[in-house]
Amino acid sequence: MRDSIKTGFSFGLTSGIITTLGLMVGLTSGTNSKLAVIGGILTIAIADAFSDALGIHISEEAENKHSEKEIWESTVSTFLFKFITAITFIIPVIMLDLSTSVIVSIIWGLSLLGVFSYHIARSKNVNPYIVIAEHILIGLVVIVASHYAGSLIKSAFG
Repeated sequence: MRDSIKTGFSFGLTSGIITTLGLMVGLTSGTNSKLAVIGGILTIAIADAFSDALGIHISEEAENKHSEKEIWESTVSTFLFKFITAITFIIPVIMLDLSTSVIVSIIWGLSLLGVFSYHIARSKNVNPYIVIAEHILIGLVVIVASHYAGSLIKSAFG
């Protein structure tokens, strides 16, 4: 895989997992509304995918180390992988009750993150368990913080 596409893939996948899980857990804790969660996922899939793609685009331009083609490959691949990753989280929400769909989504997201982390570790010849644990721990921190933020918002405004 070309480095520019790998940049978009790794950023889009990771951001798609972490951002979408945080949003789902926070909205579920705060609203317990399937409609709000689906709307949030669609918003992440569109607005945040464009935002991340633009962020990668500007970051790559600022580095002044990449060709225009590489910059655009990173930009487009970031958008596509973020969009596709985020959209996958809608499936359990549509098919299951909300609390079950959140659990399934957490398992799905952390599994994707674990598999991707394993491949990163292997490509760098480092202990995969340390890399996986580090990335999963960060994901769990986001999930727990989002849950408490949603609960706090619900108690303050609900």
